Amino acid sequence: MITKFLTNVSTTFNPFSPRAKTARNFLALLPPNARSTMKVDVKMLPRTSKEPIRLSLKFKDGKEMDLDLQKLKIGDVEEEVNRHSRGLARQEELSGN
Repeated sequence: MITKFLTNVSTTFNPFSPRAKTARNFLALLPPNARSTMKVDVKMLPRTSKEPIRLSLKFKDGKEMDLDLQKLKIGDVEEEVNRHSRGLARQEELSGN
């Protein structure tokens, strides 16, 4: 997964819920230096919480993504992040930076 262009990752989930697997896997895919290169905000909900699982991403170009993890698997999330990151990489390459 291309994380070079992420500036902000925010997630809210109940760690005991089986549906939280996608959020946990996404956080596991972040590089070890993620907290020094981007803002990572993780909010863990109590076991009895009925609040939906949420993942919000912000990119260097200002684009924000709010992903519904009730419907998406980790492969789908990776695909969305990589699709936008490849476009940003292409723009960066064309501008000569």
